[in-house]
Amino acid sequence: MALLESANCDRNATAPTASDAGVAGAGILLSFMITALLAIILSSSVIIAEMRGRDSVIRRKLLNGYSDSQIMQGIGIQSVGLAKMNSLVPYHFFLIWMLSLLSMATHNTTLLALKQDYRRDWVIRWLRQFLMFVNLALSCVSGVFVLEGVSKGLDDKTLPISCVWEVEGKGAASNAGLSYVGTIVVIAGNCIIFGLATWYLHSKQQRFYKIIQVVGLVLMTAIAVGAAIRIILLSQAFGHPSIELKDNGETVWSFGQLLSMLLLILPLVNVVEIYRGEIQVPGPIRDERTKVYDGELQDNPQGSRTNLFQK
Repeated sequence: MALLESANCDRNATAPTASDAGVAGAGILLSFMITALLAIILSSSVIIAEMRGRDSVIRRKLLNGYSDSQIMQGIGIQSVGLAKMNSLVPYHFFLIWMLSLLSMATHNTTLLALKQDYRRDWVIRWLRQFLMFVNLALSCVSGVFVLEGVSKGLDDKTLPISCVWEVEGKGAASNAGLSYVGTIVVIAGNCIIFGLATWYLHSKQQRFYKIIQVVGLVLMTAIAVGAAIRIILLSQAFGHPSIELKDNGETVWSFGQLLSMLLLILPLVNVVEIYRGEIQVPGPIRDERTKVYDGELQDNPQGSRTNLFQK
């Protein structure tokens, strides 16, 4: 077990290392990216439907299913990464961190669209809050490891990620300044976004509600696109890794990779049951704001016989 084994920090830091399809396989990476894409599309659709006063029960259920799946997978893969810190190299650890950003973007996008649904049940609301906090805590810890690796110039080496605390390193490369600053910005941004998401989830204020939804959706889309681009360019499955791997295991489609893709179909089962009427789902809570004009006119604009101000 990687938890019980000590990291070998004395080995050759540039020697080829084995691939790890369990955290960086093509199916794993694709499932995270596709789920994030579906969540963004569904969230946009739900928000637009709300603006037009239309119900979107099926889309809400589907979006919630993908969000729950993504946040649990994000927490799971980060837990695996930290548990294997004595064997995982910085390359794999960085990919896990990028997947955590996709997970964060997915559940925050869902929160923007389904806030009123979560406010219906305090248990669901606080459970969502707890999962968001766990995901943030794991992401921050992973980010600190990545930051330390960049600062010591070990991000493109094949030593275990835990060695960043034991090896002095040769210092960051001359062109690593952008990566260093970017890593700090991402960690700080995650904390700020978590604070804003917490306020948004528990706030009863309706002021600037639609503006927050649109701006937040654009921001989460940008984060998801950025993380996906980094994954595609850096991973062996789709691009060119920054280190030399012994084999092409991350490009092979095994049962584990197919299973990750098949899980994308699971939320569709509930949608079919809802469509057939086998599961009853309450509709979304209507916007509580008082409309300035609701399209109806007073029967007698000139007043009535009981009007004290009649002429």
